[in-house]
Amino acid sequence: MHRSFFKFPLASLIVLAASASAQNPPAAATSTLGVQSADPLLQTAEVMPLAEHSLLLDLARSGERLVAVGERGHVLMSSDGKTWTQSANVPVRSALTAVSAVGADVWAVGHDGIILHSGNAGETWEIQRRDPRGAAIAAAGDEIRQGAPLLDVLFSDPKHGIAIGAYSLLLTTSDGGKTWNGSRMVMAGGAAAETPQAPADAAADDAQAADENDSAVFSEEELEIAMEDDPHLNAIARTASGDYVIVGERGAYFHSSDQGQTWTGGQLPYDGSMFGIIGFEGQHVLAFGLRGHVFESRDLGANWDEVATGTELSLMGGVAMDNGGAVIVGANGVLLKRASASEPLAASTFNEAGVIAGVLPATDNNDLLIVSENGIRRIQPK
Repeated sequence: MHRSFFKFPLASLIVLAASASAQNPPAAATSTLGVQSADPLLQTAEVMPLAEHSLLLDLARSGERLVAVGERGHVLMSSDGKTWTQSANVPVRSALTAVSAVGADVWAVGHDGIILHSGNAGETWEIQRRDPRGAAIAAAGDEIRQGAPLLDVLFSDPKHGIAIGAYSLLLTTSDGGKTWNGSRMVMAGGAAAETPQAPADAAADDAQAADENDSAVFSEEELEIAMEDDPHLNAIARTASGDYVIVGERGAYFHSSDQGQTWTGGQLPYDGSMFGIIGFEGQHVLAFGLRGHVFESRDLGANWDEVATGTELSLMGGVAMDNGGAVIVGANGVLLKRASASEPLAASTFNEAGVIAGVLPATDNNDLLIVSENGIRRIQPK
Protein backbone atom coordinates (compact mmCIF):
# COMPACT_ATOMS: atom_id res chain seq x y z
CA MET A 1 0.00 0.00 0.00
CA HIS A 2 1.30 3.42 -0.99
CA ARG A 3 1.59 6.16 1.60
CA SER A 4 2.36 9.72 0.73
CA PHE A 5 5.51 11.21 2.26
CA PHE A 6 4.51 14.77 1.74
CA LYS A 7 2.40 17.24 3.58
CA PHE A 8 -0.87 17.91 1.80
CA PRO A 9 -1.31 19.96 -0.25
CA LEU A 10 2.43 20.20 -0.88
CA ALA A 11 2.45 16.66 -2.26
CA SER A 12 1.58 17.84 -5.74
CA LEU A 13 4.22 20.54 -5.64
CA ILE A 14 6.95 17.95 -5.23
CA VAL A 15 5.34 15.84 -7.95
CA LEU A 16 5.32 18.84 -10.26
CA ALA A 17 8.92 19.63 -9.41
CA ALA A 18 9.93 16.06 -10.18
CA SER A 19 8.03 16.21 -13.47
CA ALA A 20 9.80 19.41 -14.41
CA SER A 21 13.13 17.81 -13.68
CA ALA A 22 12.23 14.85 -15.87
CA GLN A 23 11.15 17.09 -18.75
CA ASN A 24 14.26 19.28 -18.42
CA PRO A 25 16.88 16.96 -17.00
CA PRO A 26 20.08 18.52 -15.70
CA ALA A 27 23.41 17.53 -17.13
CA ALA A 28 24.46 14.13 -15.89
CA ALA A 29 26.90 14.14 -13.00
CA THR A 30 29.87 11.84 -12.76
CA SER A 31 30.18 9.76 -9.61
CA THR A 32 33.43 8.77 -7.94
CA LEU A 33 33.26 5.55 -9.95
CA GLY A 34 33.28 7.51 -13.20
CA VAL A 35 29.68 6.59 -14.00
CA GLN A 36 27.32 9.29 -15.18
CA SER A 37 24.22 9.56 -13.02
CA ALA A 38 21.13 11.74 -12.59
CA ASP A 39 21.00 10.83 -8.90
CA PRO A 40 20.34 14.10 -6.99
CA LEU A 41 22.74 12.91 -4.30
CA LEU A 42 25.56 12.92 -6.84
CA GLN A 43 24.87 16.37 -8.26
CA THR A 44 25.44 19.82 -6.87
CA ALA A 45 22.51 22.23 -6.88
CA GLU A 46 22.36 24.44 -9.94
CA VAL A 47 22.32 28.21 -9.54
CA MET A 48 19.07 29.24 -11.21
CA PRO A 49 18.13 32.83 -12.11
CA LEU A 50 14.54 32.32 -10.91
CA ALA A 51 15.29 30.27 -7.80
CA GLU A 52 13.71 33.01 -5.69
CA HIS A 53 10.40 32.21 -7.41
CA SER A 54 10.68 28.42 -7.27
CA LEU A 55 9.09 26.00 -4.81
CA LEU A 56 10.43 26.84 -1.33
CA LEU A 57 9.37 24.89 1.74
CA ASP A 58 10.92 26.44 4.85
CA LEU A 59 12.98 29.34 6.16
CA ALA A 60 14.94 30.18 9.31
CA ARG A 61 16.89 33.06 10.80
CA SER A 62 20.65 32.50 11.17
CA GLY A 63 21.94 35.46 13.12
CA GLU A 64 21.31 38.51 10.94
CA ARG A 65 20.72 36.36 7.86
CA LEU A 66 17.61 34.61 6.56
CA VAL A 67 17.99 31.17 4.96
CA ALA A 68 15.27 29.53 2.83
CA VAL A 69 15.32 26.01 1.34
CA GLY A 70 13.30 24.14 -1.27
CA GLU A 71 13.27 22.05 -4.43
CA ARG A 72 16.40 20.81 -6.24
CA GLY A 73 18.66 21.69 -3.32
CA HIS A 74 17.90 25.39 -3.61
CA VAL A 75 19.17 27.50 -0.70
CA LEU A 76 18.50 31.24 -0.68
CA MET A 77 20.02 33.82 1.66
CA SER A 78 19.10 37.40 2.54
CA SER A 79 20.18 40.01 5.06
CA ASP A 80 17.05 42.15 4.71
CA GLY A 81 14.27 39.83 3.49
CA LYS A 82 14.07 41.82 0.25
CA THR A 83 17.11 40.84 -1.80
CA TRP A 84 17.93 37.14 -2.08
CA THR A 85 21.05 35.31 -3.25
CA GLN A 86 21.24 31.61 -4.03
CA SER A 87 24.01 29.59 -2.42
CA ALA A 88 26.32 28.17 -5.08
CA ASN A 89 27.78 25.56 -2.76
CA VAL A 90 25.03 23.03 -2.06
CA PRO A 91 26.35 19.50 -2.74
CA VAL A 92 23.02 17.83 -3.63
CA ARG A 93 19.92 18.42 -5.76
CA SER A 94 17.60 16.58 -3.40
CA ALA A 95 14.51 18.53 -2.37
CA LEU A 96 15.12 20.25 0.96
CA THR A 97 12.02 20.27 3.17
CA ALA A 98 13.07 22.02 6.39
CA VAL A 99 15.80 24.16 7.94
CA SER A 100 16.93 25.02 11.47
CA ALA A 101 19.59 27.47 12.64
CA VAL A 102 21.52 28.32 15.80
CA GLY A 103 23.73 31.31 15.22
CA ALA A 104 25.82 30.76 12.10
CA ASP A 105 25.21 27.00 12.18
CA VAL A 106 22.41 25.90 9.86
CA TRP A 107 21.01 22.43 9.16
CA ALA A 108 18.73 21.47 6.27
CA VAL A 109 16.97 18.13 5.74
CA GLY A 110 15.08 16.57 2.88
CA HIS A 111 14.66 13.72 0.44
CA ASP A 112 16.94 10.68 0.41
CA GLY A 113 17.31 11.09 4.17
CA ILE A 114 19.67 13.98 3.49
CA ILE A 115 21.04 16.21 6.26
CA LEU A 116 23.19 19.18 5.28
CA HIS A 117 25.16 21.51 7.56
CA SER A 118 26.51 25.00 7.06
CA GLY A 119 28.82 26.69 9.54
CA ASN A 120 28.66 30.10 7.85
CA ALA A 121 24.95 30.95 7.71
CA GLY A 122 24.28 29.13 4.44
CA GLU A 123 27.26 30.15 2.30
CA THR A 124 28.75 26.66 2.01
CA TRP A 125 27.37 23.23 2.90
CA GLU A 126 28.53 19.73 3.73
CA ILE A 127 26.64 16.43 3.80
CA GLN A 128 26.23 14.99 7.29
CA ARG A 129 23.89 12.14 6.40
CA ARG A 130 22.26 10.53 3.38
CA ASP A 131 20.19 7.39 2.99
CA PRO A 132 19.65 6.65 -0.70
CA ARG A 133 17.45 3.83 -1.88
CA GLY A 134 19.49 0.90 -3.11
CA ALA A 135 22.10 1.20 -0.36
CA ALA A 136 22.87 -1.74 1.90
CA ILE A 137 20.04 -2.32 4.36
CA ALA A 138 21.24 -2.35 7.95
CA ALA A 139 18.51 -4.54 9.42
CA ALA A 140 15.66 -6.72 8.26
CA GLY A 141 12.43 -4.76 8.03
CA ASP A 142 14.18 -1.47 7.26
CA GLU A 143 13.43 -1.70 3.56
CA ILE A 144 10.27 0.41 3.83
CA ARG A 145 12.18 3.23 5.50
CA GLN A 146 15.17 3.14 3.20
CA GLY A 147 15.52 6.48 1.49
CA ALA A 148 12.63 7.91 3.51
CA PRO A 149 12.55 11.71 3.39
CA LEU A 150 13.13 13.83 6.45
CA LEU A 151 10.35 16.37 6.96
CA ASP A 152 11.54 18.60 9.80
CA VAL A 153 14.60 19.41 11.89
CA LEU A 154 15.16 21.37 15.10
CA PHE A 155 18.35 22.29 16.95
CA SER A 156 18.20 23.70 20.49
CA ASP A 157 21.92 24.58 20.55
CA PRO A 158 24.91 23.99 18.25
CA LYS A 159 25.29 20.41 19.51
CA HIS A 160 21.83 18.97 20.11
CA GLY A 161 19.36 18.41 17.31
CA ILE A 162 16.45 16.20 16.24
CA ALA A 163 15.34 15.34 12.70
CA ILE A 164 12.07 13.54 11.92
CA GLY A 165 10.48 12.06 8.84
CA ALA A 166 8.49 9.37 7.12
CA TYR A 167 7.62 6.05 8.76
CA SER A 168 8.18 7.44 12.27
CA LEU A 169 11.86 8.00 11.62
CA LEU A 170 13.52 10.02 14.38
CA LEU A 171 17.21 10.96 14.39
CA THR A 172 19.13 12.63 17.21
CA THR A 173 22.59 14.13 17.52
CA SER A 174 24.61 15.48 20.43
CA ASP A 175 27.69 16.52 18.46
CA GLY A 176 26.30 19.02 15.98
CA GLY A 177 25.38 16.37 13.43
CA LYS A 178 28.74 14.63 13.07
CA THR A 179 26.89 11.48 14.11
CA TRP A 180 23.17 10.75 14.03
CA ASN A 181 21.39 8.03 16.01
CA GLY A 182 18.18 6.65 14.53
CA SER A 183 15.06 5.25 16.15
CA ARG A 184 11.36 4.85 15.45
CA MET A 185 8.35 6.33 17.16
CA VAL A 186 6.04 3.37 17.70
CA MET A 187 2.43 4.08 18.61
CA ALA A 188 1.73 1.15 20.92
CA GLY A 189 -0.68 0.98 23.81
CA GLY A 190 -2.20 4.39 23.13
CA ALA A 191 -5.37 5.51 21.44
CA ALA A 192 -3.82 5.41 18.01
CA ALA A 193 -2.63 1.81 18.41
CA GLU A 194 -6.12 0.79 19.45
CA THR A 195 -7.49 2.13 16.16
CA PRO A 196 -6.42 -0.34 13.45
CA GLN A 197 -7.72 1.83 10.62
CA ALA A 198 -8.13 5.55 10.20
CA PRO A 199 -11.79 6.58 10.50
CA ALA A 200 -13.56 7.03 7.20
CA ASP A 201 -14.03 10.73 7.75
CA ALA A 202 -10.30 11.30 8.25
CA ALA A 203 -9.43 9.30 5.14
CA ALA A 204 -12.08 11.18 3.21
CA ASP A 205 -10.68 14.48 4.51
CA ASP A 206 -7.22 13.52 3.24
CA ALA A 207 -8.61 12.58 -0.16
CA GLN A 208 -10.80 15.67 -0.43
CA ALA A 209 -7.99 17.98 0.65
CA ALA A 210 -5.77 16.48 -2.02
CA ASP A 211 -8.52 16.86 -4.59
CA GLU A 212 -9.20 20.49 -3.67
CA ASN A 213 -5.62 21.70 -3.36
CA ASP A 214 -3.48 19.35 -5.41
CA SER A 215 -3.15 18.51 -9.06
CA ALA A 216 -1.90 15.08 -7.96
CA VAL A 217 -4.94 13.40 -6.41
CA PHE A 218 -4.55 10.47 -4.04
CA SER A 219 -7.37 7.96 -3.65
CA GLU A 220 -8.81 6.98 -0.29
CA GLU A 221 -7.18 3.57 -0.73
CA GLU A 222 -3.78 5.23 -1.13
CA LEU A 223 -4.38 7.29 1.97
CA GLU A 224 -5.77 4.46 4.05
CA ILE A 225 -3.65 3.67 7.08
CA ALA A 226 -4.42 0.18 8.35
CA MET A 227 -2.66 -1.74 11.10
CA GLU A 228 0.32 0.60 11.04
CA ASP A 229 2.14 1.88 14.08
CA ASP A 230 4.61 4.10 12.24
CA PRO A 231 2.93 7.38 11.29
CA HIS A 232 4.90 9.86 9.25
CA LEU A 233 6.23 12.55 11.59
CA ASN A 234 5.57 15.94 10.01
CA ALA A 235 6.70 18.66 12.41
CA ILE A 236 8.66 19.25 15.61
CA ALA A 237 8.75 22.24 17.94
CA ARG A 238 10.12 23.19 21.36
CA THR A 239 8.40 25.12 24.12
CA ALA A 240 10.12 27.90 26.04
CA SER A 241 10.45 25.49 28.98
CA GLY A 242 12.43 23.04 26.85
CA ASP A 243 9.79 20.40 26.10
CA TYR A 244 9.82 18.90 22.59
CA VAL A 245 6.57 18.18 20.75
CA ILE A 246 5.96 16.29 17.49
CA VAL A 247 2.84 15.88 15.33
CA GLY A 248 2.16 13.59 12.38
CA GLU A 249 -0.32 11.38 10.58
CA ARG A 250 -3.67 10.33 12.08
CA GLY A 251 -3.49 12.94 14.82
CA ALA A 252 -0.31 11.39 16.22
CA TYR A 253 1.33 13.45 18.96
CA PHE A 254 4.50 12.89 20.98
CA HIS A 255 6.24 14.94 23.65
CA SER A 256 9.51 14.74 25.54
CA SER A 257 10.64 16.54 28.69
CA ASP A 258 14.19 15.17 28.76
CA GLN A 259 15.79 16.64 25.64
CA GLY A 260 14.32 13.95 23.41
CA GLN A 261 15.79 10.96 25.24
CA THR A 262 12.34 9.47 25.95
CA TRP A 263 8.95 10.21 24.42
CA THR A 264 5.33 9.91 25.47
CA GLY A 265 2.76 9.24 22.77
CA GLY A 266 -0.70 10.71 22.57
CA GLN A 267 -3.58 11.45 20.25
CA LEU A 268 -5.19 14.69 19.18
CA PRO A 269 -9.01 14.89 19.13
CA TYR A 270 -8.90 14.74 15.32
CA ASP A 271 -7.63 11.66 13.49
CA GLY A 272 -6.51 13.50 10.37
CA SER A 273 -2.94 14.54 9.66
CA MET A 274 -1.33 17.41 11.54
CA PHE A 275 1.27 19.32 9.52
CA GLY A 276 2.67 21.78 12.05
CA ILE A 277 3.04 22.64 15.72
CA ILE A 278 4.11 25.77 17.61
CA GLY A 279 5.58 25.95 21.13
CA PHE A 280 4.98 28.87 23.49
CA GLU A 281 5.74 29.60 27.15
CA GLY A 282 5.44 26.80 29.70
CA GLN A 283 3.53 23.80 28.34
CA HIS A 284 1.50 25.79 25.84
CA VAL A 285 1.38 24.35 22.30
CA LEU A 286 -0.70 24.88 19.15
CA ALA A 287 -1.10 22.10 16.54
CA PHE A 288 -2.60 22.55 13.07
CA GLY A 289 -3.14 20.64 9.87
CA LEU A 290 -5.67 19.08 7.57
CA ARG A 291 -8.84 20.95 6.59
CA GLY A 292 -8.19 23.95 8.81
CA HIS A 293 -8.07 22.04 12.08
CA VAL A 294 -6.24 23.80 14.93
CA PHE A 295 -5.94 22.47 18.50
CA GLU A 296 -4.47 24.16 21.55
CA SER A 297 -3.11 22.68 24.77
CA ARG A 298 -1.73 24.38 27.87
CA ASP A 299 -0.61 21.17 29.56
CA LEU A 300 1.63 19.61 26.91
CA GLY A 301 -1.16 17.65 25.27
CA ALA A 302 -2.94 16.19 28.27
CA ASN A 303 -6.00 18.21 27.22
CA TRP A 304 -6.84 19.86 23.90
CA ASP A 305 -9.25 22.60 22.87
CA GLU A 306 -10.23 23.11 19.24
CA VAL A 307 -9.61 26.62 17.94
CA ALA A 308 -12.05 28.11 15.43
CA THR A 309 -10.38 29.04 12.13
CA GLY A 310 -13.23 29.74 9.72
CA THR A 311 -11.49 27.77 6.99
CA GLU A 312 -11.30 24.21 5.73
CA LEU A 313 -8.05 24.79 3.88
CA SER A 314 -5.09 22.71 5.04
CA LEU A 315 -2.63 24.58 7.25
CA MET A 316 1.06 23.92 6.59
CA GLY A 317 3.32 26.20 8.63
CA GLY A 318 3.31 28.65 11.49
CA VAL A 319 5.32 30.77 13.89
CA ALA A 320 4.87 31.88 17.50
CA MET A 321 4.53 35.56 18.30
CA ASP A 322 4.65 37.42 21.62
CA ASN A 323 1.97 36.84 24.28
CA GLY A 324 0.74 33.59 22.74
CA GLY A 325 0.12 35.21 19.39
CA ALA A 326 0.60 33.16 16.25
CA VAL A 327 0.65 33.24 12.47
CA ILE A 328 -0.42 30.10 10.59
CA VAL A 329 -0.29 29.68 6.81
CA GLY A 330 -1.53 27.14 4.31
CA ALA A 331 -3.28 26.25 1.08
CA ASN A 332 -4.64 28.80 -1.40
CA GLY A 333 -2.69 31.60 0.28
CA VAL A 334 -4.61 31.42 3.56
CA LEU A 335 -3.07 33.21 6.54
CA LEU A 336 -4.43 33.09 10.10
CA LYS A 337 -3.19 35.53 12.71
CA ARG A 338 -3.85 36.42 16.31
CA ALA A 339 -2.09 39.07 18.39
CA SER A 340 -2.31 37.14 21.67
CA ALA A 341 -3.51 33.85 23.10
CA SER A 342 -6.77 35.49 24.24
CA GLU A 343 -7.76 36.64 20.75
CA PRO A 344 -9.38 34.60 17.94
CA LEU A 345 -7.59 33.71 14.75
CA ALA A 346 -8.39 36.18 11.97
CA ALA A 347 -8.09 35.02 8.37
CA SER A 348 -6.75 36.79 5.31
CA THR A 349 -5.79 35.48 1.88
CA PHE A 350 -2.82 36.06 -0.42
CA ASN A 351 -3.94 34.26 -3.56
CA GLU A 352 -0.82 35.09 -5.52
CA ALA A 353 1.27 33.06 -3.07
CA GLY A 354 -0.53 29.78 -3.79
CA VAL A 355 0.25 27.14 -1.18
CA ILE A 356 2.22 28.78 1.64
CA ALA A 357 4.58 26.40 3.45
CA GLY A 358 6.32 28.59 6.04
CA VAL A 359 6.36 32.03 7.64
CA LEU A 360 8.63 34.27 9.72
CA PRO A 361 8.16 37.83 10.98
CA ALA A 362 10.34 40.52 9.43
CA THR A 363 12.53 42.35 11.92
CA ASP A 364 12.08 45.95 10.76
CA ASN A 365 8.27 46.32 10.79
CA ASN A 366 5.07 44.28 10.89
CA ASP A 367 5.71 42.57 7.55
CA LEU A 368 5.85 38.79 7.22
CA LEU A 369 8.15 36.65 5.10
CA ILE A 370 6.48 33.64 3.49
CA VAL A 371 7.78 30.72 1.42
CA SER A 372 5.44 29.00 -1.00
CA GLU A 373 5.04 27.18 -4.28
CA ASN A 374 5.75 30.55 -5.92
CA GLY A 375 8.91 31.28 -4.00
CA ILE A 376 9.60 33.77 -1.23
CA ARG A 377 7.95 37.12 -0.72
CA ARG A 378 7.40 39.82 1.85
CA ILE A 379 3.77 40.62 2.70
CA GLN A 380 1.79 42.96 4.93
CA PRO A 381 -0.96 41.02 6.72
CA LYS A 382 -4.29 42.72 7.14
